[in-house]
Amino acid sequence: MHTMNFIYLWIILVVLICFVFGQIADMAIQMKALLLGAALAAVACTALIALVLSLADHQTLAEPYSTQYGIVFDAGSTHTALFLYQWLGNKENNTGIVSQKQSCDVDGDGISSYVQNPPAAGEILKKCLDVAKAAVPERQRKTTPVYLGATAGMRLLSLQNKSVADSILVEVTKTIQSYPFDFRGARILSGMEEGAYGWITINYLLESLIKHTFEGQWIHPKAGKIIGALDLGGSSTQISFTPKDPVKNPASAFNLQLYGYNYEVYTQSYLCYGKDQALRKLQVYLHKTAGPSSIISHPCYYVGYNINVTLGDLYNSPCVVKPNNFNPTSIVNFSGTGNSSLCLSLMENIVNLTDCAFSPECGFNGAYQPPVNGEFFAFSAYFYTFEFLGLVPKAPLTRVLSTIDTHCNKTWTTLTAENPNIKAKYLKDYCASAHYIMTVLLKGYKFNNTWDQISFEKQVADTDVGWTLGYMLNLTNMIPSERTRAVTGVPHSQWAAQIFFIVFALFLSLLIIVTLSVCDLSH
Repeated sequence: MHTMNFIYLWIILVVLICFVFGQIADMAIQMKALLLGAALAAVACTALIALVLSLADHQTLAEPYSTQYGIVFDAGSTHTALFLYQWLGNKENNTGIVSQKQSCDVDGDGISSYVQNPPAAGEILKKCLDVAKAAVPERQRKTTPVYLGATAGMRLLSLQNKSVADSILVEVTKTIQSYPFDFRGARILSGMEEGAYGWITINYLLESLIKHTFEGQWIHPKAGKIIGALDLGGSSTQISFTPKDPVKNPASAFNLQLYGYNYEVYTQSYLCYGKDQALRKLQVYLHKTAGPSSIISHPCYYVGYNINVTLGDLYNSPCVVKPNNFNPTSIVNFSGTGNSSLCLSLMENIVNLTDCAFSPECGFNGAYQPPVNGEFFAFSAYFYTFEFLGLVPKAPLTRVLSTIDTHCNKTWTTLTAENPNIKAKYLKDYCASAHYIMTVLLKGYKFNNTWDQISFEKQVADTDVGWTLGYMLNLTNMIPSERTRAVTGVPHSQWAAQIFFIVFALFLSLLIIVTLSVCDLSH
């Protein structure tokens, strides 16, 4: 409305000026100069007001940080999985606040099984890489780091045949490099790294390392519990925790800096003591002590279960000692006897509980271990075995032992009828796995008096428990933080007034030109 009034006023003014010019010819030059001066002054004042508005009361705001992404392949001994993580471009004390966005299970066995066909180890990754490609915005794919970490399966293969292990890593590298990501390398993790990164994952997810307050601030929790990690894979097992006293053996200490704090973590990895390799050791022990018979009683297999194994397959691992002379094509038959107590006692032959130079601070197989301290999360094969037995997340020790006994005494016919959807290759090992787990936890790690401190878990806060998130968190210390981007602006009302005066100044200038033209014509 104010703008329209100004327009009407100027139109009336133009008409009056032209009328005066027409009536008073001798005053035309003086009036024209006077009018021009007044109009120019009005334009100058209007422009000055617009300039003042454009400079006054500016506000500077930080633009929201963009979401960044990272991908980690967990190339385990039995299978491979991809985990896609995301975090904001800023960081807390040099460590990103990372969460799991997506996971994808790779089809097929672990990459270490592709000895005869290394290129296939790369091909099987494509399905999950396509999933990750679709999940990451196109503009951010080139800056999304991708890592592949191979664990105990590839550690063993590297011991057997390093050139084949290297060729498999070359093939997976070729496949990942063919995608529009920032590939940072494929390598074999040490057992200590695997254990320490699992420890990081658990304590991060439980907010023991850093916590978000109701005020929107990230703080270091003063009373946060530091949880120990128990990981059981196919070819190795790891224990990691913060002991009450400093670690006495430097080879077992892993020093970490996260969110501005330093941590000394005791971690020990037992290669060849993962679930699959331990049960293979048991088969080898039974074969070597059975004599010449090709039918071998197996107390950890259920009554009614039988399996044929060639000696070539049985001894195809650096975790077992091959006989001097044997025919790899010979077949032996393992026949289940379902003897739970004998199965348990045989596990002590697999888990070496003697020959420790650090006694009494020992784990098993001669390894140094301080007394276990605090609460622990047991994951991977620990969780899957106890989930099948209905013992997760916690159960009293007496109930655990009685449940395992009851389960091991079942017949194969009963067991398969009760679990029709579980494949025989998994179902056959639950009794042996349970007794092996109890031997490791009670006699190896010595949780006899602290059993209730163990919780068997798969996920925490909708995120898989394992080493990959810890790996990603640790690596964010090396990923540059996004620089703060600021934008400068003015309040909306001020912006509207500024635009009005700029337009009005232009309007006045145009009106002067029109007025002078009309006056010249009338004159």
